[in-house]
Amino acid sequence: MTDPRAALEGELAELRAARDGTSEARRPVVLDQQSVGRLSRMDAIQNQAMAAGEEARRSARITVLEAALARVDAGTWGLCVDCEEPVEAARLAFDPAVLLCLDCRQG
Repeated sequence: MTDPRAALEGELAELRAARDGTSEARRPVVLDQQSVGRLSRMDAIQNQAMAAGEEARRSARITVLEAALARVDAGTWGLCVDCEEPVEAARLAFDPAVLLCLDCRQG
């Protein structure tokens, strides 16, 4: 991969835009029994919980991508964090934020 920064920053931008677009879905559910029925409230609570879970996964990936950008800045991107040997190009092409070479991943 010739420019890991572009790929990492592109994915970060997508995740941040998605986070901004789903903020309404993660808001607490108002339990007004006069305006909605029991099943509608249960659906709303389930949808809110799924949106919160999705945001947790998104936030974790943002953290991973930011750490990969820090490795780019430090000049250590593409090196296994365990053995410090180069990570296979195919692994980096698939996920530019990968931390481990295949040997360390399997070991």
